Amino acid sequence: MNEKEILTNISERLGIKTLKPMQLEIAASQSDLIRLAAPTGSGKTIAFVINLLKYIAPQGKGVQSVIIAPSRELVLQIAAVVKAAASGYKVVAFYGGHKMEDEKKSLNPLPDIIVATPGRLLDHINRGFLSLASAKSLVLDEYDKCVELGFEVDMKRIVRKMTSLRRIILTSATIASQLPEYLPQAGWQQLDFSNGLDIKLQKVHVESPAPDKAQTLIDLLCAMPQKKSMIFVNHRESADRLYNFLKKAHIPAVLYHGGLEQHDRQMAVNLFENGTVNLLVATDLAARGLDIDGVDSVIHYHLPPTAENWVHRNGRTARNGAEGTVYIITSDADSIPEYVEWDRDYNPPLTDKCDLSSGISTIHFSAGRKEKISKGDIVGFLIANAGLRSEEIGKINVFDHEAIAAVPSSRLKEILSNVEGQKLKNKKIKITAVRP
Repeated sequence: MNEKEILTNISERLGIKTLKPMQLEIAASQSDLIRLAAPTGSGKTIAFVINLLKYIAPQGKGVQSVIIAPSRELVLQIAAVVKAAASGYKVVAFYGGHKMEDEKKSLNPLPDIIVATPGRLLDHINRGFLSLASAKSLVLDEYDKCVELGFEVDMKRIVRKMTSLRRIILTSATIASQLPEYLPQAGWQQLDFSNGLDIKLQKVHVESPAPDKAQTLIDLLCAMPQKKSMIFVNHRESADRLYNFLKKAHIPAVLYHGGLEQHDRQMAVNLFENGTVNLLVATDLAARGLDIDGVDSVIHYHLPPTAENWVHRNGRTARNGAEGTVYIITSDADSIPEYVEWDRDYNPPLTDKCDLSSGISTIHFSAGRKEKISKGDIVGFLIANAGLRSEEIGKINVFDHEAIAAVPSSRLKEILSNVEGQKLKNKKIKITAVRP
């Protein structure tokens, strides 16, 4: 693709008018082997997408490029950027929890670019649905995490199927010491921006008087501005326990960890992203791959087990030039690693309870893009039937067979009453409230 066309698409469709120096340098690289390290939120997805598309052939020649990421959420976010930048090219996303039949249908005609998790991509190959023999370029996003999560065997099999592979881009937040053995071991251009970007991040230490930090967390949440915060713990069981504690305290939150169904994880992210809830309780699964704008703070309820976890958790805030705050809650029971550091101490005032509701609710539509429903259809429907003004309608997400929209909580009952029995594009669908 012509670089000017790529940049025009990014400007018009993603609203990114000016590239950062890091993005310009990566986009301009002519190396066939690139190792890129840059903090999460620095814009490296845009950077590698531009570089990838500059070397792609005209569409319709079979699978040309493969982008692999370790999580469903990251696959969806990357695919959205590629689709916006690559006008005229067919881009598909493959991931666990997605209907295999829908993905199989998307292979006819063959896509130009595939964005996928390793396991699901290999599943298509093993079933004989797909050949990667024509693919000339490969991007491994968060490649160190792919290995850490046990994807190495899958990755090795996939790379062996790419018999025409010429260009490889590896990305991560830090430069890993070793390369997987299935990749070339020499000839790489190393672009390390992991410490060279201006990150506006303030780190604040909060001392808990008890080893159980739950009450200290509530005191902190009540003292903070009511903005988006991600609360990190080290285990699924801890996430469940903390989530239930907040629920009993009538503090709205959503839960995110690998033990949940994919649909539940995605819905949690959607409700957090559209402002229905401002708190997300998560394990380190959320430390990578969740590109959510407007996360104002990260809270380390448990200290991160590794320096990499520290870096990736903190990278969820202060993204794309925005300011962010990291809170580290410790007690006498904690042994503080050397990589955990802070700028100042803070003691939140004691509190019994506070109101952390957001004033935003989410409604669910039982139809999506496969039923030919678009965001514009939903906006028009809500204006015509629910009595809403356009400025009262928040973020809309349309999926394969469902959709959600953010609306004012104060008008939720009225909205549901108004739309009951109404048809959307001459289709009778069910519209309900989503309960966090």
